[in-house]
Amino acid sequence: MVIALTAAGSISITSTLVFSGVWNLLSGTLFGVPIVVQPMKALAAVSLSRGLTLEETMGAGIGVGVMVLLLSITGLLARVSELIPVPIIKGIQVGAGLTLALNAGSTLQELELNGAMWYDNLFWAIGAFIILYGTCRWPRKVPFAVLAFIIGDLFAGVQLARTGAELPHFKFQMPFIPRIPTPVDFATGFGTAGLGQVPLTILNSVIAVTYLSRDLLPHEPAPSVTALGISVGVMNLVGCWFGAMPVCHGSGGLAGQYRFGARSGSSVQILGLFKIAIGLMFGSSLTGLLERFPKSLLGIMVFAAGMELCSVGENLNSTAPDVLNLEIDDQNDLTRTALSKQTRKDRWMIMMVTVGMFLAFRNCFVGFVTGCIAWALLEVQNRMETWKDDGDSSGETTPLLR
Repeated sequence: MVIALTAAGSISITSTLVFSGVWNLLSGTLFGVPIVVQPMKALAAVSLSRGLTLEETMGAGIGVGVMVLLLSITGLLARVSELIPVPIIKGIQVGAGLTLALNAGSTLQELELNGAMWYDNLFWAIGAFIILYGTCRWPRKVPFAVLAFIIGDLFAGVQLARTGAELPHFKFQMPFIPRIPTPVDFATGFGTAGLGQVPLTILNSVIAVTYLSRDLLPHEPAPSVTALGISVGVMNLVGCWFGAMPVCHGSGGLAGQYRFGARSGSSVQILGLFKIAIGLMFGSSLTGLLERFPKSLLGIMVFAAGMELCSVGENLNSTAPDVLNLEIDDQNDLTRTALSKQTRKDRWMIMMVTVGMFLAFRNCFVGFVTGCIAWALLEVQNRMETWKDDGDSSGETTPLLR
């Protein structure tokens, strides 16, 4: 997606690499957990389909940053997150994971079993899958992501050399050249691509990440909703002025980092330093190499990240924060709430309604809204049954005649 936007002239790849590297470095340092920085996918998709200019894409990112920052510093984002039922949040996470898996499947379906493309076919995908899950219990001893990245870049470089295309070369480019969008650019960019990104960023990049961090790394302090919201706002209010891709945090990125062995912010810091270095040294000359990275390896990595994200739904009725009566920022005083069979069934249904509508419309906001409606309707039924039980127990229980 970043490559496609670069080719369309909608972003600067040099600024994107350098600024996302800086944000990764700061995220790893400040949060202490492997929360990465990733593109705003919905905004990017609209920018590509509508052919937005660089300035219009900048305006969209800046507008999203302003809204998320205001909601965060006023405390509204934290208050809203406390009101959202956990099954809905889990549904958003599982839906995002299955979406990653579907995207991986779409990528892998483009490949063939024959050897027409020696460096990128289904044989490599099958081999990567076997190695990935054959070593899945030792993610820190077998660095699958690092190996796949090295092999993929090697294959892409060989293919570049064979076709005579431009190889990456030292090409220092200044990433700090400001661009000034006009008011028309702001209105067009935010109205076309930014407005629809706001609820997605709040749900999947802020609230879901906070809960996912606690699920995957229960012994580490989870970053607060407010801190993540401020982070997203600041990143876009700084980087977008220089043509960088609008970015956010994401539950998929955190799940992927965890799946491939990351347990602290150090992995994100290393990633950030690497991005800064290659952005400054190679800049736009990297485009050809990135375009030819084998889809067979990339698809399996994306699939693994999606499955890791789906796994957080496993503890919905066992160790979820509301079942343990645990606040996100409080790691002490655990007390478990006993759930009835009906309650467990209702919680599972709410989560799956959220997942199903998320996938059906490919939109997490639709999943969120329908999950909320399902939750509200079940709450009404619970109240009606409670009133009925109270009414049945309020009458005389001792007969007048024996």
